[in-house]
Amino acid sequence: MNRLSLLTLTSLLAACAAPGPLNLPLAGADAQATCTGLQGATFSAATMLLPSGAASIHSATWQAASAVAVAERANTPAARITPAAPAFCKVLGHIAPFSAGAPPINFQVNLPAQWNGRSLQFGGGGFNGVLISGQALPPAARFDEPGPLASGYATVGTDSGHQNKPGEAPQAFAANDEAFVNFAHASYKKVRELSVAIMQRAYGRAPEKLYFMGSSEGGREGLTMAQRYPEAFDGIFSRVPVINWTGLMHMSTRAGLVTMGDAWLRPAQVGLMHDAVLAACDARDGLQDGIVSDPVGCKRQFDVASLRCTPSAAPDACLNEAQIRAVLTIHSAYRFPFDLANGVNTYPGWGISGENTPPSGSTGGWRAWTMGASAPTQPAKPDNAISWFYGSGALRHIFVRDANFDVTKYKPEDHATRVREVSALMDSTNPDLSAFHARGGKLIVMEYMADYAQSPYAGIQYVESVQARMGQPTAAQFLRLYTVPGVDHVGSGAPANVNMLATLADWVERGKAPAGLTVVEQIAQAPFTTTRARPLCEWPLLPRYQGGDVYSATSFACAP
Repeated sequence: MNRLSLLTLTSLLAACAAPGPLNLPLAGADAQATCTGLQGATFSAATMLLPSGAASIHSATWQAASAVAVAERANTPAARITPAAPAFCKVLGHIAPFSAGAPPINFQVNLPAQWNGRSLQFGGGGFNGVLISGQALPPAARFDEPGPLASGYATVGTDSGHQNKPGEAPQAFAANDEAFVNFAHASYKKVRELSVAIMQRAYGRAPEKLYFMGSSEGGREGLTMAQRYPEAFDGIFSRVPVINWTGLMHMSTRAGLVTMGDAWLRPAQVGLMHDAVLAACDARDGLQDGIVSDPVGCKRQFDVASLRCTPSAAPDACLNEAQIRAVLTIHSAYRFPFDLANGVNTYPGWGISGENTPPSGSTGGWRAWTMGASAPTQPAKPDNAISWFYGSGALRHIFVRDANFDVTKYKPEDHATRVREVSALMDSTNPDLSAFHARGGKLIVMEYMADYAQSPYAGIQYVESVQARMGQPTAAQFLRLYTVPGVDHVGSGAPANVNMLATLADWVERGKAPAGLTVVEQIAQAPFTTTRARPLCEWPLLPRYQGGDVYSATSFACAP
C-alpha cells in the first residue's frame, strides 16, 4: 500500500472548505495496518531537491497513546519531560549520500492519527550526531501544556547526516566534506522535502503550514533556513542560536587558553564573582531577587578589579592578576584579522550575571561552560569547560584538520582560507531576509542573557543588522527579538518558559503579532507548578518591578 490516507471525496471537500485547522485522519480503523505499510517505501533523489541519494523508510510502527513521563535526571530541565502523545505512526529511515564514503542522513517523522495539517521540524544541538525524535518539548515550551504531537502537528527530526561514535571526538565527522555540508545546512532542507513527501503519501496532501523550532545549534539551523532556503518554512523560532558559529568556536578556544594554569577560577571564586555582580546590579530593576534585569548596564558598571587580592585576603575570597585579566578577556570581543562571511569580523564578548547558576545536569553557568571542574588541558579532559572542549576540538578537526594540533600555537591568519570556507558554510549572519519576508515568513529570536554557551549579544547584533539592512518598520513586520534576563543556555535560573509554537502560529496564520507574552519558571515535576513569572520583553526593553506580588508577571513592566 503506497498511501496511508484514503479519504472520501466528502471529507476532502470538507477539509478544504474548513477555515480552521485541518483534522485529517491517518487511516481510520486501519491506521495500524496502513502505518506499517509505509515500511520499505522509497523516494527518489529528486525528492530532496538538493544533491542526494535516494531515501527509504526502514521502520514504520504504530505507537499507542501515552501519558506524560518525567525522568529523574537529564542534561536540561525540559529534557526530563516527555510530553503526552496521541496515537501516531513513527517513521524511521535514511537519505543515502551521493558520494562514496559519506554517512547517510537519518530521520524520524511522527504522523499523528488526527492531523492538523501542519508540521514542526525540530533542530539539533551541539555537533548533532544524535537522531532528534521530534517527540520532545519544543524549545522554551511550558511543561504543563500539550506537546506538538498532542496538538496535532506532524513532527520531524534528523541527526543532520552523521552519528556520534564512542571514543571519537564529536567534531571528527567533519573530515568528510558531504557530512560537513549536511551538518551546515543541506540535511535540514533535504529532510524537510522528504517529510513533506511522506505526509503527502500518508494523508493525501502536503502540510498547509510548516514550522521550524530550534535551540543553540538548532537555533542556528532555523536562521540558516530563513537565510538559505526562505521558501522552506512559514514560521521559525530560534532560541539562543549559535549565529556566528566560526566566531564562537574561536571565542570559546580563547576562553580556555586565557584560563589555563593560575588564571583558572576555582568554583568558590566563580561564586565570588557571581555574588559581587549581584551586589552591584541586582537591585537596579527595583527588586533584589537574584536576577540582573539589565546585564548591559551591569557590564558597564561592574569592575572585576574590585575583587583583586590583597595580602590579607583568603585565597578563594579574591582574584589574582591572571584571573582578572582572564575575566576581562572573556568579557571582550574576539576580533579576526580578516572578514568572515557577510563582512563579519568580530564575535561579541560574553555578558555578565548568572555566573554561578547551578549546572542543570551538565550545562549551566561558568561552572559548566567557562571554567569547568578543572583548568583546561590539551587534549581537553571530560571535566574541562564545555566551551573549551567544543572550541578546541573544532579548531583541530574542522579548521586545521589535524587531530593532534597544538591549539596554543593557532593563529587564524595561518588558516584564513579554511576559516573563510567554514564561515561561508556555517555562519547564519546574512542580514538580508527580504526573500523570507516576501513569502510571508515570520521569525522569532530569543536570547537568554546569562548564557555562557554562546554570547547573547551575537543574536542582538544579528537582529540589529537585519533592522539596519531592511529598515526598522519592515523588519517589525516579520521579526521579533526577545531577551530574557537571568537565564542560562538551557533555560535555568529565572522564568523562561512560554508557548512559542502557538505564538508563532498565531502570527503566521492569523496575522496576530506577538504581544503581552509572559515567561514562567516551573518545577520539572508533575504537576509542573509555576514558581514565578515575568513579562517577556522585546529588546531593548527590560522588565522592571512596579510593586506588588514579586512572583507575578503583572507586578513588572517592560521599560527602557
